[in-house]
Amino acid sequence: MISILLATYNGEKYIREQIDSILAQTYKDFVLIINDDKSTDSTFSVISEYANEYPGKVIVTQSEINTGGAKYNFLKMMISYKDDYIMLCDQDDVWLPTKIEITMQKMQIIEEKYGKNTPVLIHTDLIVADENLNAIRQSYRKMSKNNYKNNSLNNLLAMNISTGCTSMYNRALADLIVNEPGYFVMHDWWLGLTATAYGKIAGINEQTVLYRQHSENSLGAKKALSLKYIKFVLTNNEVMYEKINNSYLQAAAFLSEHKDKLTEKQKELVLTHAKMQEFSKCKKLCVMIKNKTYLHGLSRKIAQTIVLIKS
Repeated sequence: MISILLATYNGEKYIREQIDSILAQTYKDFVLIINDDKSTDSTFSVISEYANEYPGKVIVTQSEINTGGAKYNFLKMMISYKDDYIMLCDQDDVWLPTKIEITMQKMQIIEEKYGKNTPVLIHTDLIVADENLNAIRQSYRKMSKNNYKNNSLNNLLAMNISTGCTSMYNRALADLIVNEPGYFVMHDWWLGLTATAYGKIAGINEQTVLYRQHSENSLGAKKALSLKYIKFVLTNNEVMYEKINNSYLQAAAFLSEHKDKLTEKQKELVLTHAKMQEFSKCKKLCVMIKNKTYLHGLSRKIAQTIVLIKS
């Protein structure tokens, strides 16, 4: 059985399309669990209609108070709900009909190779679409210059590689998500860190989601090699500094949460990344190169180097 976790907040404009796309999946053995984060629009009424129409298939709950953001809503659900397999779902996208089927096939291959007791995270590519679901880019992976093979712990400490709305993880990984950490950048990044520390991450170079871009997106797709993006990352050192520093804070929280289970080598790697701000400029660069905790893509690496030199 698969539990699909859908976090909603003021999503009345697109939520019906998303739920309809899930119910139209070729793989049917799932339950859709929706937690609304105290929406102020009609979102809760809309999802309640689906719960009434599909009892047992669509389960709806609502937070007593707003959690403070989608990442908190998702993580609370991830802590609360365990199943053979878990999938994460954003409120404003649309799933292509074979999304679950494709992801499950890959999951079965990885579990057959490494065993069901191995924590496994599977994620896929996306089609970047505009507000009306017209394709802007056929591959988010190519647009963002994301290499799915960069899935080791040192890679994940520096940068997330998986998009939450494409993810499926098994019970072995679900059982490791038990507490809300003191700090985390995003729920999917925290999930990826946990997966690579204890198990396996596998990316699929196939698009399974129409990734809708609109004015209310909390996180949007950016073309990594566009002149506009390169100029942004090279000239907005404050923004890049914050992103890099956040990865240090998250590493410290990850070490605090998992220090009793990580290997000595892993603990040393995570601790070193967490303490980067304490190092001299020269040592920061040396540590980044030695541990390979650099960002993906040439423009990102250049921006990261500039920030380390200046900070």
